[in-house]
Amino acid sequence: MALARQGEKPVREIAKDLGISESGLRRWMSEADIEEGRAEGMTRDERAELVRLRRENRVQAMEIEILKRASAYFARENVLPK
Repeated sequence: MALARQGEKPVREIAKDLGISESGLRRWMSEADIEEGRAEGMTRDERAELVRLRRENRVQAMEIEILKRASAYFARENVLPK
């Protein structure tokens, strides 16, 4: 990526020399720009945190639904858990 950023050779040529696709090299450069704060977007850590938080949110939503149903059951039956 440093070679491509120096601008001495076209990205296409650098990718060919490395045996990778031009789009792959450009994608890596874009991801590196985001990670290094040179471009807008979410870093890998931020994406991982978002996935984790969404998973936690789903679990908590299920727990809330279970608690709502349990409280409705106990209110209907007028029974308190021991």
